[in-house]
Formats: sequence, structure tokens, C-alpha cells
Amino acid sequence: MSHTTIPQGYQPLLGLYDTQKAIGLTKRLFEDALSGALNLRRVSAPLFVEAASGLNDNLNGVERPVSFTMKEGGGEIQVVHSLAKWKRLALRDYGFSAGEGLVADMNAIRRDEDLDNLHSIYVDQWDWEKIITAEQRSTDFLKDTVVRIAGAVESTRRTLMAVFPELSASRLGRLDQVTFVTAQELEDRWPDYTPKERENAIAKEAGTVFLMGIGGALASGKPHDGRAPDYDDWALNGDLLCWDPVLNCAVELSSMGIRVSPESLDRQLTIAGCDDRRSLPFHKALLAGELPLTMGGGIGQSRLCLLLLGCAHIGQVQSSVWDADTRAACAKAGVPLL
Repeated sequence: MSHTTIPQGYQPLLGLYDTQKAIGLTKRLFEDALSGALNLRRVSAPLFVEAASGLNDNLNGVERPVSFTMKEGGGEIQVVHSLAKWKRLALRDYGFSAGEGLVADMNAIRRDEDLDNLHSIYVDQWDWEKIITAEQRSTDFLKDTVVRIAGAVESTRRTLMAVFPELSASRLGRLDQVTFVTAQELEDRWPDYTPKERENAIAKEAGTVFLMGIGGALASGKPHDGRAPDYDDWALNGDLLCWDPVLNCAVELSSMGIRVSPESLDRQLTIAGCDDRRSLPFHKALLAGELPLTMGGGIGQSRLCLLLLGCAHIGQVQSSVWDADTRAACAKAGVPLL
């Protein structure tokens, strides 16, 4: 079901084609800034993987992947949800060392996404991953990486404003001043709020927030949000949230974390009731210690463009398919969908 709401009186800051130019510039600027900040090299990425490989991201475990079979035969093939697991194998195959990483231009289809101003069935993001040492599997190293990513976002924002002076009318504040908070701290502070209400409250207060510790059960017995048990270590992950003054809500720019070690994978598979995955090739290799220790994440390309260009709907910065209610709401408000 669609839940699109255009703020009253909203006007795009850029014209239709200037928006296109700004989208291209945003993507070039940010990828270069991110690669420099984290020592990443660009690589090619798959649009689909074999289901039997166990490489597809299971997200919250309930989403249905788009799948098909080849004319030449073989098993089921799935369009990726993300490259969370594939990247770890790629780092090994490329022969990268500790401190080196990769970034890929990931495109995906998430058919079960609930459509609204921030969600589409088409997903585009920078999927990045880098090799780390055992000593770097720590909260301090995670925080340092988040600060570097936020710095890349802020430098992109400043350059965009210099090229497109119209963006100076945006009420978006600085994005490189990060507040770190855990999901448990938010639950303790706002026990009667929903997880999304907590995210909105802390982002409105702090501006840019990294919310840590997502996936495991909190004191209430419920997790803040779902997280697959086989990529992030639930104690060493988080979401990067930015307050959006146009939509008056928190926008999640990135989901990221230090990836599971053999020990944390073993533990989380059992907690999640996913022990059947132990026989899949990716999981067998990881449990056997055959894959490097890594950290990584996805950074939404359309989300970043929406935020930096002052857009009210993600359809202004990506070409996707929308239901009739979404098209009608945007047309009534004079918001062009690509």
C-alpha cells in the first residue's frame, strides 16, 4: 500500500533537467569522496546470483526475491536484494589485503517494499566492503568509519551548493557532525515510542545520528529492527540517519557494520533459527574461517540525492514504477516523477 504525502507548499529547488545534472554530479562526487576516505576501489557487481549459493541478502527474512531460470537450464536465479555477502567473497577473490576495500554500483529489485516518499521497488546504492584486522573489530573503529562517511557526504553537499546556488535555499544543516547512540539507549529514553518514532525524535534533535546495535533483542525482548543473522555482527552495526527538513523525518542513508566472524555467525544463526543456512557454500566457508574479516555497508544513491537536492519524493531522483495513488498524489502537488 502506498503512503505518499507531499508537504504543503513544496516546490522543487531545481528544474527537471537541472535535477538530472545534479544527480549525475552528486553520484560522481560522492563515490570519489567515499573511495578516498575508506581506501576503496571500484569493481563490477552482479545483478543476480544463484539461489543455491546463499549469496543473496535475505534482508528481514520475509521479502520475496525476483527469480527466474535460464534457457540453458540450471537452478533458480535471484535478482539481488543487496551485495552484503557477495562482497566478502569478492574481496578474497581479488586478493585484497587489510585496509583495502571495494565499492560497487548496486542495482536491485525489492518487490515487497511498501511504497512511500523514501521507498521504491528499485534500489540503487553504493555497496562497499573492506578487509579489517581482528583488532579493528571494535566500536571505536566502527565510529571512525562512520565519521569518514559523513565527511564525504558533507563535502559533496558543499560542492553541490557551489555549483547549484539554488540549493542554498535548503534548510539542510551540516551532515558531518555525528551523534552516536545505541538502540537500547533510545528504547530506555522513549519506551512508549515505536522504533521509527524513536529514530525521528533523535534525528530531529541531533541532525545526523548513527544508531548502533540493530538486530538483537533489546530489554523489551524485541529488536529495534530486523537484520539478517549472516552479515552484520549485531553488536557492531548501525544505521546512519539524517534529519530531512523537507519531509520532517529521519532519512536512513546507510545500513552498515562490522561483519560476522565465524563465532558471531554461529551464534546469530542459532538465535535467528536459521541453522539450515550452515550448509550453504558461503556460510560453510565463513564458519570454516576461509573468508577475510570485513566491514561494509550500503549507501543509498537515490536517498542521498533526495536529501541533498531538497526533493520530497524519491521518484524525483530515480526512474521506477509507481502505483496509481502515488502518481496521483505527486501530480496533484506538481511533483514530477522521472
